[in-house]
Amino acid sequence: MVNKSRNMFYFAYNNYMDHAFPLDELDPIHCKGRGPDREHPENININDVLGDYSLTLIESLGTLAVMGNASEFKRAVNLVIKNVSFDKNSTVQVFEATIRILGSLLSAHMIATNEIKLFDNLKIENYDNELLSMAHDLATRLLPAFEKSPTGIPYPRVNLQFGVPEDSVNTTCTAGAGTLLLEFGALSRLLKDPVYESVARRSIERLWTLRSNVTGLFGSIINMQTGEWEESMSGLGAGIDSFYEYLLKSYILFGNENDLKKFKESYETIRFYLRKGRPTCNSGWGHPPLYVNVNMKSGKLLNNWIDSLQASWPAVQVIFGDVDEAICTHAYFYAIWRKYGVLPERFNWHLSAPDVYFYPLRPEFAESTYLLYQATKNPFYLHVGKDIIESLETHTKVKCGFATVHNVGDKTLEDRMESFFVSETSKYLYLLFDESNPVNIRPTDYLFTTEGHIFPMSNELRKKAPFVEEKQTKSSKKSTEKSLVKEIKKDEDENTTTKTKDKDWKGNLKACKEIDNKNRLIAFSPLPKFENSSVYCNRPEVSERKFSLPIYERYLQQIDAIVGVEPVL
Repeated sequence: MVNKSRNMFYFAYNNYMDHAFPLDELDPIHCKGRGPDREHPENININDVLGDYSLTLIESLGTLAVMGNASEFKRAVNLVIKNVSFDKNSTVQVFEATIRILGSLLSAHMIATNEIKLFDNLKIENYDNELLSMAHDLATRLLPAFEKSPTGIPYPRVNLQFGVPEDSVNTTCTAGAGTLLLEFGALSRLLKDPVYESVARRSIERLWTLRSNVTGLFGSIINMQTGEWEESMSGLGAGIDSFYEYLLKSYILFGNENDLKKFKESYETIRFYLRKGRPTCNSGWGHPPLYVNVNMKSGKLLNNWIDSLQASWPAVQVIFGDVDEAICTHAYFYAIWRKYGVLPERFNWHLSAPDVYFYPLRPEFAESTYLLYQATKNPFYLHVGKDIIESLETHTKVKCGFATVHNVGDKTLEDRMESFFVSETSKYLYLLFDESNPVNIRPTDYLFTTEGHIFPMSNELRKKAPFVEEKQTKSSKKSTEKSLVKEIKKDEDENTTTKTKDKDWKGNLKACKEIDNKNRLIAFSPLPKFENSSVYCNRPEVSERKFSLPIYERYLQQIDAIVGVEPVL
């Protein structure tokens, strides 16, 4: 499967280079390139992402490095340096440009300078920080989105030449405004310029003050001019998903205790309001655990669907250490995948049918599968990965690449291969099976951004920056990437009381005993403790679970029946 996953990436990458470069994306059915839709500026589905900057090539850099292809990595870097400019009359989404372009440039820069020591031969001689300079240029062009905002929450789009468009809308999603800190923070620390990290943090702080004072939940769409919520749905899918992810990952990368505090509080709130079903994943009776969409103001159920972006939540749970809960969340999405061969964009759990039928080659389910295997070493997840690859080969592979599934029912296709297929989907599937890869051998040395770009747990990024305002503890003063594990272990248990309309609940932080550092993503993961929750620290050792299903078969069969998977006779 290592070769199959590698070949899948190169089939997509080589066809892009042959038929689409220097345009942004490949149309894999007609074997041609795609750029911004200049004739239809209102086509934000295309124009938010495509900025006439060779998007797919830039997004491929990290995957080439992970696969150890030094010669092509270096060639691709030189092509980016020589051919890509951000001085374009393109109006792009701040969020997409940040996670896709800025994140990849920073990651490739740190690989090229050997700050990310994946393979010995990836360092580029005579490299003069060109990728860092390009990242700096792009981020500077995005700054007007923050500078012109009265709330500090950025406008959703900027024109790369002229700044915020005069006809710009005033609404943005929570994820779009709150998933910028890893990239902007890393840029600030590499440049030693506080501006970029400060605007990203200001946006998060403003969002934090606007959460519901009844439930503590966030909505999904906000007016960045007034600070009023325009969509009160609170969930873990589109519009809000990566906001929570970055609260946790920002703490891991930068060591800011306030980021961890926000994530812990959010995690408790999510468990209290969004999680439905039996109290524990692998015991008891009742509906299997499911995270639903609720009204941010009341916590009451708002609709009956979940979306495919929510399939990344198990990955966040793994990083946080809540592996048992991640196993059950992942199992639900695996049942949906098995039913259709891919994930529909929205699945109605009440009707056991799709609400939105397309699948654009999203990576979230592959990401969670990869991280669950790293955390458990259970071969069940290798089987899941095999299913994913075979489904992609069967249902999405066309003449010149892999195509979006227009309808998961009849498997009709659309002529588009989004760049995250090469930056994330292919990368996670390859890493799932390449167990000797440096990323897997030294998992605590690296952190994936929400777009799958690799950042190092380095002194340069982790050290305390003088411009970051927070109360500094003794442990955080001494923390480096090597002492992160020890730092979490030394944290004292703390109780936090969050008030809701009629109830109070308490949460504390515990550190599990180390379970074989070779078989755990993070040895001492911070774990929440909830009423009726499973005892995560008493999970069976890896060796005891290695050759069994991750949860009891009767529960997997229950999930299959609820989703509507036909039983195997």
